[in-house]
Formats: sequence, structure tokens, C-alpha cells
Amino acid sequence: MTAAVREGRIARRLEALAAISDEPGRLTRLYLSPAHGLAMRQVRAWMEEAGMTTRIDAVGNVMGRYEGSAPGAPCIMLGSHIDTVVDAGRFDGTLGVLAGIEVVDALRRAGELLPVAVEVIAFGDEEGVRFPTTLTGSRAVAGTLDPGVLDVRDGDGTSVRDALLAVGADPEALAACARGWGEVAAYLEAHIEQGPVLEAEDLPVGVVTAINGAARLRVEVTGEAGHAGTVPMGLRRDALAAAAEMVLAIERLAHGTLDLVATVGRLEALPGAVNVIPGGARFTIDLRSPEDTVRTAALAQLGASLREIAARRGVGVALELFHETPAVACDARLVGALAQACTASGSAPRLLPSGAGHDAMAMAALCPVGMLFVRCRGGISHNPAEWAEPADMDRAVAVLLHAVRALAAPPSQSADGRA
Repeated sequence: MTAAVREGRIARRLEALAAISDEPGRLTRLYLSPAHGLAMRQVRAWMEEAGMTTRIDAVGNVMGRYEGSAPGAPCIMLGSHIDTVVDAGRFDGTLGVLAGIEVVDALRRAGELLPVAVEVIAFGDEEGVRFPTTLTGSRAVAGTLDPGVLDVRDGDGTSVRDALLAVGADPEALAACARGWGEVAAYLEAHIEQGPVLEAEDLPVGVVTAINGAARLRVEVTGEAGHAGTVPMGLRRDALAAAAEMVLAIERLAHGTLDLVATVGRLEALPGAVNVIPGGARFTIDLRSPEDTVRTAALAQLGASLREIAARRGVGVALELFHETPAVACDARLVGALAQACTASGSAPRLLPSGAGHDAMAMAALCPVGMLFVRCRGGISHNPAEWAEPADMDRAVAVLLHAVRALAAPPSQSADGRA
């Protein structure tokens, strides 16, 4: 049995969803906003058109199910999120939801029932822009969401609970969002790469091996402020100059360590006057790796290096680790199925880690997870210039379809149903 992909339809639907925004002239669709509510209803309608039974759960996830040949069997779940950042691109998250719908639509048009069900889910609040929490929808499904999230408020004082009621969800049914162990056999998420690797290697898709763990630190350097004109260079304890050397040391560490990336995203000089030697400096560090052991070792090296620089320059330094999340490995069987599907579609199976966080991180607490990256122009994301070619998105649907059929097939059968 064959099930052809409808070429170009994802691109057209992405354009339609990009018009559903909280702000005129740019795409901003925050969790549980009026625009998010409209997008939820549109996605639900497309799921039903593809032959799925649908519902919206207590945290605003839109869920569709295409039953298999054995009703009530575990499902293979496909999905991502439909909330956005402010002034967003149209592909981040939404591509994965629409790709899942296309997979089910192809199965329905072929009259094909798999031994397992296929579900598609459009998560809410992956981005964490409106409320100070992230991965709300996927953590609810995985059973790891703290019910206290319902009382968290946005900048206008609206609670998550009240926002859910406004879009017709029932926050009191939060516990029912959690799926039982064994209900979901696998979770697959297609997503734009948000990086430049696939484009640099001229590949339409890639298979994710792991989602980077992250550590974030605040660093405070204490020197001595002084008059910019009267203190000789050799007698200064310039906190900003010391911080600058530390930033370069951080960069060298990342360059010299496989699968490690480090970013200093914020740097502040104190008191911040043009004619005052900085007596203090503050900066942040974001450290990521797909291997927790690599990240942990880098943290130790980084601390030693920064303290050595501080001692040599006669300044003080204090490091505060304020955020740490472990890496999430993608399931080896799912990685293999996606890699084989890439080959079957005519694309080299490029394996690479994900530097950004995704709903798959939360879903890993419930079931095996896998991710498929789609090439994006310039590696640009969280930006209106974000772009993926329609042909690459269609290729991603073909890869997902092949992988889903392979994962659903009995061990003695191939993905095309042959013994």
C-alpha cells in the first residue's frame, strides 16, 4: 500500500496559521491568547479533516487520534507546539504539528490502518513567553507538571487557570492530561533545525541523537573603581577587563571541547560611567552539551580558569549556578528508524544533537522519543526571517511516514509491508 504526501500543503497551512496572531503586522501567538485559541480550533479542524477523532485537554493541548486495527492499542505520537515567541517565524513548532497531520492524512487516503494508533498533538506553552513556565503542555501529558502552575500569573495578572477557562479548557481536569505508562509507544517530533549544519551540508533533513543539557551561571567580578584619568594601568583592578579575559577563556574552552557550546549573553560594567574604571562586572554563561559528563567537566574547568584569571588580576570572582537541565538522549530504535527512513527517501541520514530545548525533552519522561530536523535558511529561528523550503518539509513528512510504518510493523515485516 502506498500513501503519497500532498506536496506543498504544509507550506500553505503554515501561511494560514501565520495570519493568526495577537499583533497586527507580525506573528505573535502566546499561550492561551485569543490567537492561540483560534489556532487551536483551526488545527483541530485539520485533524478532523484527516480522519482523526479530536479533543482539547485541560491545559489546551489539541489532540487527534487515528485508530489502528486494534482499538485501544498504544499509539505512536507525532507533534510539537503552536505557541510562538514575540515577532516569531512561522515554522518553529507548528511545522511538526502539521507534518503529523499530513502523515495521518496520507494513511487515511491510502485506506491504511496500522497495528497501533497514530496520534497528533499540538502542545501549548513550549516557549514560556506569556507565563514564567515552559513545556506546560508536554509536561502535563508526561505527568510531570506541577499543579501549582495553574496559579502562575502573566504580566497582566491573569492566571493560567483563568486563561484556560477563557479558551474553553477545564483546568480542574489537569490530572487527566497525564498518559499512563505504555499508552504511548513512541513520540516523534519534526522541527526546523534552528541551526546552520544541514544547510551547510546541503541536506534537507537530519536525525537528532540527543537534546543538549544546559547549565546557566551568573558571574560577578569585584575589582576597584577609580578615576579613568589618574590611576596608572599597572595599578588598576579593572573588573571589566578581567571579565573580558574570562569571556575569551570561556570561548576557548568551548572551541576545544567536542560537542560543547558556550555563550556569554549578558555583560554589565559597574558603575557604568564613561570616566570611571569599572569596579564591578556581571555576566551570564549558557553552557550546553548532549553529554552530561562533558558539561559537568566543562563547568569544573571553567570555574578553575575564571578563578585563576581573577587571582592573577587581583580581583574577586563569584559564580552562581542558577539553572541546570540534564541532556535527553533520543531512543536508539527511533534514531535508527528515522535514519533508515531518510535513506529510503533519498537523503543521507545525518545525525546531530539539538542545541535547543523541545517538547521531546518533557515527553522523554513518558516514552521513547525521537526527533527529525528540517533544514532552515541560515539557521535563523525566533525571527520573521525563519524559512524552510516546501520541498524539505514534504521530505520530512515522507520520512516520518516511512518511520511510523516501520515502527508499527510486526518485526517480520518491512516498512512497506513486505515480509
